[in-house]
Amino acid sequence: MTKPSISRMPNPGEFVPELADISAALFRATGNRSVPRTTVNLVHLRAGQIVGNTYLTVLNTGFLRKAGESEERITAVASWQDAPFFTEAERAALALVEATLQPAPHGRERVSDELYAEAARHYDNKALATLTVAIGQIGFFIALAVIGKPQPVTSLAAEQWD
Repeated sequence: MTKPSISRMPNPGEFVPELADISAALFRATGNRSVPRTTVNLVHLRAGQIVGNTYLTVLNTGFLRKAGESEERITAVASWQDAPFFTEAERAALALVEATLQPAPHGRERVSDELYAEAARHYDNKALATLTVAIGQIGFFIALAVIGKPQPVTSLAAEQWD
């Protein structure tokens, strides 16, 4: 059985070859081990859920499964605030991505001083900078995912674009 095509565009890397360099640089920057890769993937999964993108949710769910994360933790990312499966540091990271991607409450900043202080309590300067880059990284890929609509895959090695 062949899967139906859902991609809106062909592989953007064919038209903008610099995309491979940008992607590799972002993965290197977030892979400096100051923030656990699992935390980065949890943040990226939550971002995919927030923007309602199947490609990003399936891809990051696949990364988490391959890393040995439990189905309970993966499933509970959507309701992390009241789920017992996350560390305080992971909660701070999830709160940061939510604050970054969702509209701010009227008259308030997206990332409050209190939220920043909570994140800084769990992450040193390098880790907090890395987490910030990881949130920017997923923001970069959100545009490609929601505009281009690549095939949902569980691995970057799989064919994503028609």
